[in-house]
Amino acid sequence: MSSQFVHLHLHTQYSLLDGANQLNPLLKQVRDFHQPALAITDHGNLFGAVDFYEKATAHGVKPIIGCEAYLAPGSRRQREGLLAHNDYYHLILLATNLKGYHNLIKLSSKAYLEGFYYKPRMDKELLQEHHEGLIALSGCLSGEVPYLIGQRDMEKATQTAGEYREIFGKDHYYLEVQANGLDYQLIANRGLVEIHKKLGIPLVGTNDCHYLKKEDARPHEIMLCLQTGKTLSDANRMKFDTD
Repeated sequence: MSSQFVHLHLHTQYSLLDGANQLNPLLKQVRDFHQPALAITDHGNLFGAVDFYEKATAHGVKPIIGCEAYLAPGSRRQREGLLAHNDYYHLILLATNLKGYHNLIKLSSKAYLEGFYYKPRMDKELLQEHHEGLIALSGCLSGEVPYLIGQRDMEKATQTAGEYREIFGKDHYYLEVQANGLDYQLIANRGLVEIHKKLGIPLVGTNDCHYLKKEDARPHEIMLCLQTGKTLSDANRMKFDTD
Protein backbone atom coordinates (compact mmCIF):
# COMPACT_ATOMS: atom_id res chain seq x y z
CA MET A 1 0.00 0.00 0.00
CA SER A 2 1.45 3.35 -1.04
CA SER A 3 1.98 6.03 1.61
CA GLN A 4 0.78 9.57 0.92
CA PHE A 5 3.55 11.11 3.03
CA VAL A 6 6.56 12.65 1.29
CA HIS A 7 9.59 14.19 3.00
CA LEU A 8 10.06 17.73 1.68
CA HIS A 9 12.88 18.96 3.95
CA LEU A 10 15.85 16.62 3.98
CA HIS A 11 19.62 16.87 4.03
CA THR A 12 22.02 14.40 2.43
CA GLN A 13 25.78 14.01 2.54
CA TYR A 14 25.86 17.03 0.22
CA SER A 15 24.97 19.26 3.20
CA LEU A 16 28.59 19.29 4.25
CA LEU A 17 29.25 18.50 7.94
CA ASP A 18 25.51 18.49 8.58
CA GLY A 19 23.63 15.90 6.53
CA ALA A 20 24.36 12.25 7.33
CA ASN A 21 21.89 10.71 4.86
CA GLN A 22 23.61 8.67 2.16
CA LEU A 23 21.53 8.36 -0.98
CA ASN A 24 21.36 4.60 -1.57
CA PRO A 25 20.31 3.57 1.98
CA LEU A 26 17.98 6.57 2.12
CA LEU A 27 16.21 5.70 -1.12
CA LYS A 28 15.94 2.03 -0.15
CA GLN A 29 14.19 3.11 3.07
CA VAL A 30 11.83 5.40 1.15
CA ARG A 31 10.97 2.56 -1.22
CA ASP A 32 10.48 0.10 1.67
CA PHE A 33 8.07 2.59 3.29
CA HIS A 34 6.18 2.78 -0.04
CA GLN A 35 6.60 6.54 -0.17
CA PRO A 36 6.12 7.71 -3.77
CA ALA A 37 8.56 10.63 -3.84
CA LEU A 38 11.37 12.35 -1.94
CA ALA A 39 12.84 15.85 -1.91
CA ILE A 40 16.41 16.77 -1.08
CA THR A 41 17.05 20.25 0.29
CA ASP A 42 20.75 20.55 0.97
CA HIS A 43 22.14 23.73 2.48
CA GLY A 44 22.79 26.40 -0.13
CA ASN A 45 23.72 24.06 -2.98
CA LEU A 46 22.58 21.66 -5.70
CA PHE A 47 25.72 19.51 -5.54
CA GLY A 48 23.74 16.29 -5.21
CA ALA A 49 20.97 17.02 -7.72
CA VAL A 50 22.15 14.81 -10.61
CA ASP A 51 23.33 11.98 -8.35
CA PHE A 52 20.02 12.06 -6.48
CA TYR A 53 17.93 12.18 -9.66
CA GLU A 54 19.68 9.17 -11.18
CA LYS A 55 19.58 7.07 -8.01
CA ALA A 56 15.98 7.98 -7.15
CA THR A 57 14.82 7.06 -10.65
CA ALA A 58 16.65 3.74 -10.40
CA HIS A 59 14.88 3.03 -7.08
CA GLY A 60 11.47 3.89 -8.52
CA VAL A 61 11.15 7.00 -6.34
CA LYS A 62 10.02 10.32 -7.83
CA PRO A 63 12.85 12.83 -7.24
CA ILE A 64 12.04 16.38 -6.13
CA ILE A 65 15.03 18.69 -6.54
CA GLY A 66 15.30 21.46 -3.98
CA CYS A 67 17.61 23.28 -1.62
CA GLU A 68 17.54 25.05 1.70
CA ALA A 69 18.54 28.50 0.55
CA TYR A 70 20.31 31.17 2.57
CA LEU A 71 18.41 34.44 2.27
CA ALA A 72 19.99 37.83 2.96
CA PRO A 73 17.80 40.06 5.17
CA GLY A 74 18.33 42.92 2.73
CA SER A 75 20.38 43.01 -0.46
CA ARG A 76 22.54 40.00 -1.31
CA ARG A 77 25.30 42.45 -2.20
CA GLN A 78 25.47 43.99 1.28
CA ARG A 79 28.44 42.84 3.33
CA GLU A 80 29.48 45.82 5.42
CA GLY A 81 28.33 45.81 9.03
CA LEU A 82 27.00 42.25 8.97
CA LEU A 83 27.45 39.61 11.66
CA ALA A 84 28.38 36.46 9.78
CA HIS A 85 26.76 34.02 12.20
CA ASN A 86 23.21 35.32 11.96
CA ASP A 87 22.79 37.61 8.98
CA TYR A 88 20.76 35.27 6.80
CA TYR A 89 17.52 33.33 6.95
CA HIS A 90 16.68 29.85 5.68
CA LEU A 91 14.06 29.15 2.99
CA ILE A 92 13.12 25.84 1.38
CA LEU A 93 12.83 25.93 -2.42
CA LEU A 94 11.43 22.99 -4.43
CA ALA A 95 11.36 22.67 -8.21
CA THR A 96 7.97 21.61 -9.58
CA ASN A 97 9.05 21.31 -13.23
CA LEU A 98 11.99 21.85 -15.59
CA LYS A 99 11.52 25.63 -15.53
CA GLY A 100 11.69 25.54 -11.74
CA TYR A 101 14.87 23.47 -11.86
CA HIS A 102 16.48 25.95 -14.23
CA ASN A 103 15.45 28.81 -11.93
CA LEU A 104 16.86 26.94 -8.96
CA ILE A 105 20.18 26.65 -10.81
CA LYS A 106 20.15 30.39 -11.54
CA LEU A 107 19.34 31.26 -7.93
CA SER A 108 22.04 28.98 -6.55
CA SER A 109 24.65 30.28 -9.00
CA LYS A 110 23.87 33.93 -8.32
CA ALA A 111 23.90 33.29 -4.57
CA TYR A 112 27.52 32.15 -4.92
CA LEU A 113 28.63 34.71 -7.50
CA GLU A 114 26.81 37.81 -6.22
CA GLY A 115 25.76 37.15 -2.63
CA PHE A 116 28.48 35.06 -1.04
CA TYR A 117 29.39 36.24 2.44
CA TYR A 118 30.33 33.21 4.58
CA LYS A 119 27.30 31.56 2.95
CA PRO A 120 25.91 31.74 -0.62
CA ARG A 121 23.03 34.19 -0.09
CA MET A 122 20.20 35.13 -2.40
CA ASP A 123 17.64 37.86 -1.72
CA LYS A 124 14.00 38.64 -2.44
CA GLU A 125 14.93 40.53 -5.59
CA LEU A 126 16.36 37.32 -7.04
CA LEU A 127 13.39 35.29 -5.83
CA GLN A 128 11.06 37.69 -7.63
CA GLU A 129 13.05 37.29 -10.86
CA HIS A 130 13.34 33.50 -10.73
CA HIS A 131 10.31 32.19 -8.83
CA GLU A 132 8.50 30.51 -11.71
CA GLY A 133 8.20 26.75 -11.28
CA LEU A 134 9.20 26.87 -7.61
CA ILE A 135 7.37 26.12 -4.39
CA ALA A 136 8.73 27.71 -1.21
CA LEU A 137 8.35 26.54 2.39
CA SER A 138 8.88 28.89 5.33
CA GLY A 139 11.75 26.77 6.66
CA CYS A 140 13.01 25.74 10.07
CA LEU A 141 13.38 28.02 13.10
CA SER A 142 15.98 29.94 11.09
CA GLY A 143 13.39 30.87 8.48
CA GLU A 144 12.35 34.52 8.43
CA VAL A 145 8.73 33.96 9.43
CA PRO A 146 9.46 31.48 12.27
CA TYR A 147 12.24 33.80 13.49
CA LEU A 148 9.86 36.77 13.69
CA ILE A 149 7.32 34.63 15.55
CA GLY A 150 10.06 33.73 18.02
CA GLN A 151 10.74 37.44 18.47
CA ARG A 152 7.05 37.86 19.41
CA ASP A 153 6.46 40.08 16.38
CA MET A 154 3.36 38.46 14.93
CA GLU A 155 2.44 41.56 12.94
CA LYS A 156 5.75 41.52 11.06
CA ALA A 157 5.67 37.72 10.72
CA THR A 158 2.21 37.87 9.15
CA GLN A 159 3.24 40.69 6.82
CA THR A 160 6.37 38.79 5.76
CA ALA A 161 4.42 35.60 5.07
CA GLY A 162 2.15 37.64 2.83
CA GLU A 163 5.17 39.02 0.98
CA TYR A 164 6.45 35.52 0.26
CA ARG A 165 3.03 34.51 -1.04
CA GLU A 166 3.09 37.54 -3.34
CA ILE A 167 6.50 36.50 -4.68
CA PHE A 168 5.72 32.83 -5.30
CA GLY A 169 2.00 33.01 -5.94
CA LYS A 170 -1.04 31.42 -4.34
CA ASP A 171 -0.54 27.74 -3.47
CA HIS A 172 3.21 28.05 -4.10
CA TYR A 173 4.16 29.19 -0.60
CA TYR A 174 3.59 27.02 2.48
CA LEU A 175 4.02 27.51 6.21
CA GLU A 176 6.22 24.72 7.54
CA VAL A 177 5.37 23.10 10.89
CA GLN A 178 7.69 20.60 12.58
CA ALA A 179 7.75 18.39 15.68
CA ASN A 180 11.34 18.23 16.92
CA GLY A 181 10.97 18.50 20.69
CA LEU A 182 12.20 22.10 20.86
CA ASP A 183 10.21 24.60 22.92
CA TYR A 184 10.85 27.33 20.35
CA GLN A 185 9.35 25.08 17.69
CA LEU A 186 6.09 24.82 19.64
CA ILE A 187 5.94 28.62 19.79
CA ALA A 188 6.65 28.84 16.07
CA ASN A 189 4.01 26.23 15.24
CA ARG A 190 1.33 28.11 17.13
CA GLY A 191 2.24 31.32 15.33
CA LEU A 192 2.28 29.61 11.94
CA VAL A 193 -1.17 28.15 12.54
CA GLU A 194 -2.39 31.64 13.50
CA ILE A 195 -1.02 33.08 10.24
CA HIS A 196 -2.60 30.20 8.33
CA LYS A 197 -5.99 31.02 9.80
CA LYS A 198 -5.59 34.74 9.13
CA LEU A 199 -4.17 34.66 5.58
CA GLY A 200 -5.22 31.24 4.34
CA ILE A 201 -1.64 30.24 3.51
CA PRO A 202 -1.55 26.41 3.57
CA LEU A 203 0.41 24.42 6.16
CA VAL A 204 2.82 21.57 5.45
CA GLY A 205 4.37 19.13 7.92
CA THR A 206 8.09 18.40 7.54
CA ASN A 207 10.76 16.61 9.53
CA ASP A 208 14.02 18.46 8.68
CA CYS A 209 15.76 15.09 8.27
CA HIS A 210 19.51 14.99 8.77
CA TYR A 211 20.04 11.25 9.27
CA LEU A 212 18.21 8.01 8.57
CA LYS A 213 17.93 6.00 11.79
CA LYS A 214 18.04 6.55 15.53
CA GLU A 215 21.48 4.98 15.80
CA ASP A 216 22.78 7.65 13.41
CA ALA A 217 22.08 10.43 15.93
CA ARG A 218 25.50 10.14 17.59
CA PRO A 219 27.52 10.32 14.35
CA HIS A 220 25.43 13.35 13.39
CA GLU A 221 26.33 15.01 16.70
CA ILE A 222 30.00 14.47 15.88
CA MET A 223 29.50 16.10 12.47
CA LEU A 224 27.91 19.13 14.13
CA CYS A 225 30.86 19.39 16.51
CA LEU A 226 33.26 19.39 13.56
CA GLN A 227 31.16 22.05 11.85
CA THR A 228 30.95 24.35 14.88
CA GLY A 229 34.40 23.74 16.39
CA LYS A 230 32.99 22.18 19.56
CA THR A 231 33.54 18.89 21.39
CA LEU A 232 31.03 16.32 22.62
CA SER A 233 31.90 17.28 26.21
CA ASP A 234 30.83 20.90 25.63
CA ALA A 235 27.47 21.38 27.35
CA ASN A 236 26.73 24.44 25.20
CA ARG A 237 27.35 22.76 21.85
CA MET A 238 24.70 22.74 19.12
CA LYS A 239 22.46 19.69 19.56
CA PHE A 240 18.87 18.50 19.40
CA ASP A 241 16.98 17.46 22.53
CA THR A 242 15.71 14.26 20.91
CA ASP A 243 17.24 11.61 18.66
